[in-house]
Amino acid sequence: MMWRRRQRQDPEIAPDEIFLDASNVSAFDRTRFEGRLEKPLSPSIFFSLATTLSILFVILIVRAWDLQITRGAALAAESAHNSLEARILFAPRGVITDVNGVVVAENVAREDDSSSGGQGSTVRRYPYPSLSQVIGYVSYPKKDASGKYYDTSQTGIAGLESEYDALLAGKNGQLLTETDALGRVRSEGMIVRAEAGKTLQLSIDADLQKLFARAIAQTASSKRFIAGAGVILDTHSGAVRALVSYPSYDPNVMSSGGPSSTIDLYNRDPGRPFLDHAVQGVYAPGSIVKPLVASGALTDGIITPNTVIDDPGFISIPDPYHPGKEFIYKGWRALGPMDVRKAIAWSSDIFFYTVGGGFGNQKGLGIDRLAYWYAQFGLGNPTGIDLSGEAAGLIPTPAWKKEVFNEPWYLGDTYFTAIGQYSVQVTPLQMARAIAAVANGGKLFTPTLLAEQAPTYTTVPVDSAALTVVQEGMRQTVTSALASALNFPYVSVAAKTGTAQTGTRNQYDNSWVVGFFPYENPQYAFAVVLERGPEGSGSQAVNAMRDFLEALSLENSPYVGGSAATAVLAQ
Repeated sequence: MMWRRRQRQDPEIAPDEIFLDASNVSAFDRTRFEGRLEKPLSPSIFFSLATTLSILFVILIVRAWDLQITRGAALAAESAHNSLEARILFAPRGVITDVNGVVVAENVAREDDSSSGGQGSTVRRYPYPSLSQVIGYVSYPKKDASGKYYDTSQTGIAGLESEYDALLAGKNGQLLTETDALGRVRSEGMIVRAEAGKTLQLSIDADLQKLFARAIAQTASSKRFIAGAGVILDTHSGAVRALVSYPSYDPNVMSSGGPSSTIDLYNRDPGRPFLDHAVQGVYAPGSIVKPLVASGALTDGIITPNTVIDDPGFISIPDPYHPGKEFIYKGWRALGPMDVRKAIAWSSDIFFYTVGGGFGNQKGLGIDRLAYWYAQFGLGNPTGIDLSGEAAGLIPTPAWKKEVFNEPWYLGDTYFTAIGQYSVQVTPLQMARAIAAVANGGKLFTPTLLAEQAPTYTTVPVDSAALTVVQEGMRQTVTSALASALNFPYVSVAAKTGTAQTGTRNQYDNSWVVGFFPYENPQYAFAVVLERGPEGSGSQAVNAMRDFLEALSLENSPYVGGSAATAVLAQ
């Protein structure tokens, strides 16, 4: 009974709980629930909360049991096959452009498969194969048998690609990649950013190069020469505007390594496509050295502009060792009385035999001064162009002959050296550089292949009046003598032709032409050689140069006075 009384609640509410003092109501802070009656939470709420927590705990236990006990071994094995790998981010190689911004070496993106170990690799594309010996080509990163890269560099192999490899290459980056057992990428993130290579801008004009290469190739092929080369230099800076070597190879083929049949043809070509004939090829120059000999002889006072030497077609010298016998040195034809201008224009061998070695009452330079003047114009030494493997050439001297052949030097050796024969060897680049010095008043520039590279030069100690006389003789070569094929109304050219016989029986001709244009204000010097053509083909280099200049005229090129001439000349 007492228990019942304890359980029973008194339902009566006291009056003081009903009637609140209305005057105190306003004193309560309603935001803190003052002045309100509290009602306890219902027991059902606590029951629901406990039930929910129990269910979640049971789920956690079941999931843990599944991961650790039921599938633990399988999941551990799968986790072991997940891998983290630092993949290569290949740096884009720097592009190469010509002087006008035309791209001559660029990158074409290719996607590697997931096993390649690299990402974003590219292939190099060369849209101007005639520039192959100048630009060169690259080798690509290499993979092992499993498809992983063991060589991660795109490396320059030849030409400027090799010479400026450090500048063009850039720096590869790295991408951290997680893959699962099936090779699927789970996640990835860059840890080292790739740095692109620098752009290389050349002094070469790609359009000029294309036309020049086409003219040389067509003439050489049609007239059965095995090879050829051409150079065009800016006479005021030494900047190379075109550098042609024929035959050339396709750098796209060499970079990709195939097709092998094409590479085999390159290797068997007698014209040696891998040789840069303009820079590495050496040739007997023949008569194209006569302007240099004349410059030296005028400066030394051996002759004057008015000196006249008769050219009967030969020189006869008594044999000092065999009385009554004579040495006969023939010219290419009897030309009659010659002053220095006419001797250059008509390429008088007899005049330059006499000026070089002396004859009768006319004193000659002699071999020592001949060698001196050749050296002053840069022959017999590398020009310093930024291409590897440049040939030095050769200027024969008594000391050289003694060392190589153990023989004395004869007067006839001097005669032949004075007309660019005997053992004289030059490169087309050397001759273009020397003729540029004749055209610009004696500045022998170091040829440059990069745009905006500061010019450097040495001064040839030649009399300026002598150079003026030589320039006049070279102009007469075009207006009235052996290079009349270059006599155009739209550009005035000064030139000198040359033919050098070669072969064991002198059965082949090397054909040369050198010169500059425009004559009144020389801007560009040139040299063209065609190698080992049939006997009698010595005039063909002039025809190649003619075709080239005519092509420029058809394009209204600024190089021959066409539109925008001022812009080009200012480069």
